[in-house]
Amino acid sequence: MEQNVPDKDILLADMDSSANPDRSLRALLLLEAIAVADAPLSLAQLGHRLATPKATLLRLLQALERLGFLLREVDEKTYLLGPRASQLGLRLMRNEVVMQRHRLVLEALVQTLGETCNLTALDGSQVIYIDRVETQQPLRLHVEPGTHVPLHCTASGKLFLAEMPGDARQQLLQSLPLTAQTPRTITDMGLLQAELERINSRGVGIDSEEFVAGMVAVAVPIRDRDGRCVAALACHAPTARKSLNDLIEGIGHMQSAAEQLGAMFSPDA
Repeated sequence: MEQNVPDKDILLADMDSSANPDRSLRALLLLEAIAVADAPLSLAQLGHRLATPKATLLRLLQALERLGFLLREVDEKTYLLGPRASQLGLRLMRNEVVMQRHRLVLEALVQTLGETCNLTALDGSQVIYIDRVETQQPLRLHVEPGTHVPLHCTASGKLFLAEMPGDARQQLLQSLPLTAQTPRTITDMGLLQAELERINSRGVGIDSEEFVAGMVAVAVPIRDRDGRCVAALACHAPTARKSLNDLIEGIGHMQSAAEQLGAMFSPDA
């Protein structure tokens, strides 16, 4: 009679270091291999990259999928990170010790630029505000950490879309409602695609009153040591005080701050 073993027990059995020291790392290495890939990976590709028997990998993949750490693509043959893995990464960024470190960088940047700066991340099909330091200027847009905003009309959101591999970007765009937040919001798919290509070329996301009327913003990528965009650093200001060109003039300072933040988010930081 076949015994029904819980998925978490399957993982624990495969990671039991008393049987084999390497097993304790297999699930983590499997998740890492999928996370760093430019496209979803198949069982055969993972077996080649990790030099692990397919039968062992299949057990881990099935358990991780059922637990929400992995998703299978529409072809049902390739895997990508699931919502539980993404939430784990977001919780790491919002860890109080980590936040204390990156808040110092944000505070210094706000002192330099004179405008509110935000740390943002991709959360499924939206942008999430991880942390922010506000300007002392009386006119400002207040957004609480944890707030979600759209991808298609925000500086960070368009930057995340531009940084995605083409297939992943196209698949996500097909599911996004291009809702007009202001008269300047790009709601035409062709125009948005062209905008994303420009952002990809220059490495800077812009919001020219597309999310909130009278508010402009710019965003730069925060990259880990392997060059992957793991978050974004954004700065926004009311047009009554700063123009988009004014914010663009501060991009060099933002990129320097993004390098410091990227070092904090790298695996060996």
